[in-house]
Amino acid sequence: MEYLQAKGRLMRVHEVTSVVPYSAQHIRRLEQANQFPRRVRIGLNRVGWVREEVEQWLSNRIGGR
Repeated sequence: MEYLQAKGRLMRVHEVTSVVPYSAQHIRRLEQANQFPRRVRIGLNRVGWVREEVEQWLSNRIGGR
């Protein structure tokens, strides 16, 4: 049931990398340095990012220039 509520709110890695101009490896490094929203584990081999958090991160970067 929680998955159904989150549907559309989570971004997969290909969506994140299409919006954020960084590679998946660089996004991982930013996460580890607490400079990017943390991923959410949605399965054994699946992760996603909360869309609102990624959009807020982008807004903050654009606003901070």
